[in-house]
Amino acid sequence: MSDDKELQFIQVNRRAQMPEDENVQIPAGNGARRPGDRRRRRRKKSRKPLFVLALILIVGIIFAGLELSGVIDLIPSESDNPAEAIINEEDLIDTIPEKIEGNENIGAGIIKHILTAMAYTENAYAERPKTIELTDENRADFAKISQCLIDPETKNVNLTVTSEGIPQSDDKYYYLFEFPGYVDDPVPGETFIAKAYKNDNSELTFPLVEDGNTRLYKKFGVAVKVNGEFLLVSRPSFVTNPEDISKYPNAYMEARSKKGILIDYNRVFTGQLEDLGVNQAAINIPLASILGPTTNPLFPSIHYTYNGKTYTFNGVIVAGFDSTVQALTQKGIQTTAIILNNYTSAYIDIIHPDARQKGVCPYYMFNGSTQEGVDILAAVGAFLAERYSGSAHGRISNWVIANEINARKEWNYLKYTDVDTYAREFAKGFRVLYTAIKSMSGSARVYISLDQTWDKNVANSPDYDGKDLIDSFNAYVRETGNIDWSLAYHPYNVPLTSCKTWDSSKYVSHNSNTGVISMQNIEVLVNYMNQEHFLNPDGECRSIMITELGYTSTAGEQLQAAAIAYAYLKIDHYQDIDGLLLNRQTDDATEIAQNLATGITKSNGAAKYSYNVFKYMDTDQRDKYLDFAKSIIGINNWSEIYY
Repeated sequence: MSDDKELQFIQVNRRAQMPEDENVQIPAGNGARRPGDRRRRRRKKSRKPLFVLALILIVGIIFAGLELSGVIDLIPSESDNPAEAIINEEDLIDTIPEKIEGNENIGAGIIKHILTAMAYTENAYAERPKTIELTDENRADFAKISQCLIDPETKNVNLTVTSEGIPQSDDKYYYLFEFPGYVDDPVPGETFIAKAYKNDNSELTFPLVEDGNTRLYKKFGVAVKVNGEFLLVSRPSFVTNPEDISKYPNAYMEARSKKGILIDYNRVFTGQLEDLGVNQAAINIPLASILGPTTNPLFPSIHYTYNGKTYTFNGVIVAGFDSTVQALTQKGIQTTAIILNNYTSAYIDIIHPDARQKGVCPYYMFNGSTQEGVDILAAVGAFLAERYSGSAHGRISNWVIANEINARKEWNYLKYTDVDTYAREFAKGFRVLYTAIKSMSGSARVYISLDQTWDKNVANSPDYDGKDLIDSFNAYVRETGNIDWSLAYHPYNVPLTSCKTWDSSKYVSHNSNTGVISMQNIEVLVNYMNQEHFLNPDGECRSIMITELGYTSTAGEQLQAAAIAYAYLKIDHYQDIDGLLLNRQTDDATEIAQNLATGITKSNGAAKYSYNVFKYMDTDQRDKYLDFAKSIIGINNWSEIYY
């Protein structure tokens, strides 16, 4: 075979083995090829013909220059026509002598390496992801941000983007953009913060802090360049592990049992909490009360700088919380704080722009929807979590953001809108507070709060069903970066003035379509939260706490006590419920006016029948103090109350 024919023979048959797709891919990262990685860069206009031609020329020159007489002739062929011949690399290698006549330095070894490299290249073409044309239908979700995590050592953020194929675009890169967390439909500008080669699994890395500003509250989207413009091909995601850079990673205080109570601040130092054996306690922190300066020289204003801005907190009010939290911590009581957003014109940015109507509701939607709102919420969350994560001021282990958010009109005001929009707006503020708290107190738990209304489907209701709201909230959080949020639930009886939660009710059933979740059917909530799409990022059931539940004594103290016994034993039975915070330690005058005397002590401090039930219900004397309730409930054994 002549030299020209040899070259043509190899060239034609290498073409026959090359795949049809012209794009080429190399691994994501800095562009360096890793050992063993067979993928190569992809371009809109492939370099494959030039690359293959170069290899063919090398082999052809070697073959021709070394006068490989007799070698090519030994290659098996099904046709004398070079255009129809097929090279089998193994057969070819077997025919090449170890040393070639006329040049003992070049032989089978070098040619084997060349042919092996060509075979690897061929395999890489065959294995690379397919190229897919972008359309209006597939573009928004073409790529998935599977993780967006801070590296605690380097303080860089590592973002992983996955896809089932490679989007067709102007070049070989994915580009990463940052956006304000509150923007719903962000559009990339011209300045990206990182780029990487497109692959079906690409990684992009960028610093968490840039020019002294944290990116904890930003979200990040992946784009490609099409016709000279950047287009998003992923849903933007937030950083999801702020706890990994927390100042106090182990501040969480375990409770000795699930028994807790909404405390009477006036009785923290009387010894009553110790006598009752309280293991968990709840306090309320209205933000309007702690924001702003004070002129008291004994408790001066507290100035707190966060992310380059300085904020002022009321030294007098904060000192009061310091005293309470420190006392509870010293008593070995785990503390849960409910952060409430009461109206303050001086710090109006903390209230959502669509909720600024003074007097319509005790508490208002947190503002995560403007930059000013994000800034102040982040500062407040960081201040509180940092202050109550160490020994100086005591510890708060659980943080509940707002109260009964599905009761929009009564407890978390925002102008009425559809449930998805409402959930999204709440989630924005929640995530800011969650991120700020977890970045200071890494082991803290952060909760959303729902009341007992689950799936009533009442037409024209000013509020939302808990089921609809938690579905929307969970979906939005997962879409923008799943975090370990928890659920605070209030399974009150309906009506509130009734203690007989064990009685049948038209609102209560033992399936997920129940109108109300009370203590009678609390297993519905546990089962619902154990669905796969509700699990936390570690694949576990999220923490569930009963952060508010009370029964009135107006119909009789023994009836109230029986209801408390029933509720506690059910909560103790379900492992996924972490506590019961009973409402309340002492009767409240405002609630008494509504026929709700829910304290276990009267306003004058006198103990009710429920006092000893509460005191002993988590001890080895439980049966002695709780068995009276069986006849009231209508059972012979406590096992009858479980489903």
